[in-house]
Amino acid sequence: MLGTTGGPVTGSGGGPPPAPRAAVHSASGNRLGAADPRQEGPADLRLVAPALAAWAAAALALGLPGRWTATGVALCGAVAAALLLGRRPGHAPGPGRRRGNATACAAVLLCAAAGATSAGLHGADLRRGPVPALAGEHATVTAEVTVRSDARPVVPRVRGDRQMPPSVVLNAEVTRVTAPDGTATRVRTPVLVMARPGKGGRDGRAWLRLLPSTTLHVTGRLAPPRRSGDPFAAVLYADTGPPRVTGPPSALHRTAGRLRAGLREATDGLPPDARALLPGLVVGDTSRIPEDLHRAFEATDLTHLLAVSGSNLTIVLLLLIGPAGTASSAERGGIAPRLGVSLRGTALLGGALTLAFVVVCRPEPSVLRAAACGLITLLAIGTGRRRSLLPALAGAVLLLVLYEPWLARSYGFLLSVLATGALLTIAPRWSTALRARGVPPRVAEALAAVAAAQAVCAPVVAVFAARVSLVAIPCNLFAELAVAPATVLGFAALGSAPLAMPVARLLAECAAWPAGWVASVARTGASLPGAQADWPGGWRGGLLLAAVTAVLLLAVRRLPYRPWVAAGCVGALLLAVVRPVPLVRVVTGWPPPGWVFAMCDVGQGDATALAAGDGTAVVVDAGPDPEPVDRCLRDLGVSRVPLVLLTHFHADHVAGLPGVLRGRTVGAIQTTGLLDPPGQAAFVHRTAAAAHVPVIHAAPGERRRTGPLDWQVLWPVPVAGFAPEGPNDASVTLLVRTRGVTLLLLGDLEPPSQRGLSRAHPALPRVDVLKVAHHGSAHQDPELLGRARPRLALVSAGRDNPYGHPSPRTLDALREAGAAVLRTDRDGAIAVTGSGRDLRAVARHPP
Repeated sequence: MLGTTGGPVTGSGGGPPPAPRAAVHSASGNRLGAADPRQEGPADLRLVAPALAAWAAAALALGLPGRWTATGVALCGAVAAALLLGRRPGHAPGPGRRRGNATACAAVLLCAAAGATSAGLHGADLRRGPVPALAGEHATVTAEVTVRSDARPVVPRVRGDRQMPPSVVLNAEVTRVTAPDGTATRVRTPVLVMARPGKGGRDGRAWLRLLPSTTLHVTGRLAPPRRSGDPFAAVLYADTGPPRVTGPPSALHRTAGRLRAGLREATDGLPPDARALLPGLVVGDTSRIPEDLHRAFEATDLTHLLAVSGSNLTIVLLLLIGPAGTASSAERGGIAPRLGVSLRGTALLGGALTLAFVVVCRPEPSVLRAAACGLITLLAIGTGRRRSLLPALAGAVLLLVLYEPWLARSYGFLLSVLATGALLTIAPRWSTALRARGVPPRVAEALAAVAAAQAVCAPVVAVFAARVSLVAIPCNLFAELAVAPATVLGFAALGSAPLAMPVARLLAECAAWPAGWVASVARTGASLPGAQADWPGGWRGGLLLAAVTAVLLLAVRRLPYRPWVAAGCVGALLLAVVRPVPLVRVVTGWPPPGWVFAMCDVGQGDATALAAGDGTAVVVDAGPDPEPVDRCLRDLGVSRVPLVLLTHFHADHVAGLPGVLRGRTVGAIQTTGLLDPPGQAAFVHRTAAAAHVPVIHAAPGERRRTGPLDWQVLWPVPVAGFAPEGPNDASVTLLVRTRGVTLLLLGDLEPPSQRGLSRAHPALPRVDVLKVAHHGSAHQDPELLGRARPRLALVSAGRDNPYGHPSPRTLDALREAGAAVLRTDRDGAIAVTGSGRDLRAVARHPP
């Protein structure tokens, strides 16, 4: 029996007494003690410095001229040789340690030289041959290209008043290029192919079905990359039409393509979110995921579930081998021992699964990175020892950077390595600390893993996203409950689809439940008002967030644990996420009490709200993007919208309609009668039909009333000798009266329509508030401005927009007419309160 004081204990036999166990445990320096069969020494960090050196050297060399890279490689090699060959005479203590330090420094320098060399060779591929020069000339060429990646749809963006056509992009390698003068050259130059398929969608589907290793004949225009760090020499804008295939894909990619197509077919009958998400969870196929769901995953920091990651493979390996640390014991779990598979056979089967994973998900750098992370986890499962995992991670980083140096500049690669490192080093300690405070072991492990990954990855996300997700940890915890069953069932459906499609469909239907749960978690988390907080972007913002995180962690570690303090912090975070309108109004002063009209800051577009009662507003236009208008209405506390009026169908007024409909009760959508542009008019009708909201047309002269609001449609009306020349001239124009305030909302009326409005309504009264037409452009009718004589003139325009809106001439004319002018590009969102002498405009972000 162990003495309580740690004194000697005499054994029953002869010989010296054994060493006191307490002393042995204390001397071991490990919390497990020396007697624990899983006793580990300190982490082996010898490979970490060489891996980081290769990573940094590759990232630096990709942006340097070749001669500078060659000089750096030569210097590193020379210094490393001097360290390895040099001798240090004398008998000073520790010569072996000095030689070890010299060897370690030499290894770091040699790995840096290797990383720079690999990066230099890959960078030279971008400068070799005629393609870069032709791209600089924006030449039209004919090229033979080999597809190197899956085709990816590009979400259409709003540019000005139009929505750009949908496009498809894919990575490829030009093998032969014919210049405009007829000169043909054989090359091996990486390019990015961008195709804009024709109308109807058939061409787009043909591009999206292309498999890697397919060869194409492409005619199009070359252009330089937008960023110097892009891993391709040029962008090849292919001519409109279907792809011209000149060679089929390899057998390997055909097999992978059939498996992926089988999974898509098996999921065809699932609910929309599960149908879109399941292929992404299993093999990283995100071609079906709609933009709103993708944004929800971004807001909740769940995008790692949509990319091919080591977690996909880890889940399958855990199912095969069982919990970590049991693979080599008689009590090992998993399917393998139940099937009678030996330990060696289990290892081979795990390797075969990893190879199949790479084949199905494409042998691209991102997939290889995921496979490496999965193999690291396989090592953890087999050994249960963390000491060997950091060298494995460092070795994987070193090999991947040498194989594909462009990973050294990839944010995704950085996030993957940071998350894996946090799971191996930080998460176990945090889990132990949580268990010591009474948290159940499984909950402690899950919470520690998610929190550790979020702590190290959030500063990197802030660098390029300029935001911080406040719901990332709870959303990841809730999503993890369903990721494993969805992934396992999805892989089962993938494997059974070529053999028995009915079985695959049944498995997919079972997987739809957990996949739908993950999508619901993302949508629910993203819908919370405070799901995201703005944060400075760039490396300064990332470093600031890292410093804040370090200070918070230090404070948590040093301060004594108090349950009431923890509960208070959780409550404060909950308030920040839920953001109840009364509390936000007290803290920020927004929205001002008694507001009657609000102009949202939606960039280069229009979106306004007319207060119609508690939590109710009539929305006029929706802006170019769903997110800003949704955020604006949430900040205003608008949950019911009896009417959405879209003045005309230009994209900067209607593309944000899904954001207005999101989570709100909407009575009807009213539009102008001119269905132009037809594509955007069709988009509005599709969106309304999906939300089961009726669409009606504004009738000339009609009057409506809801709550304190009373408005009349002034335009468009039939005027002799006038016909609208385009969508702007057909903008629905409203004269609104509410709580003693008169407002004139002009949409995007051009001067001819403004003059027609004056002729059609000669008794137009003076107004208190004018929504200036067409974002304050120079095209205004002075007579209409003179008749309206507004006290407040509000302009909705985007910051640094390329159109020069608002025009200085228009602003001067408004001020000369006695109006106070506010604009969203400088003032942010604007709200109008009061009436009569108390009428005023409140800017959310005053200059």
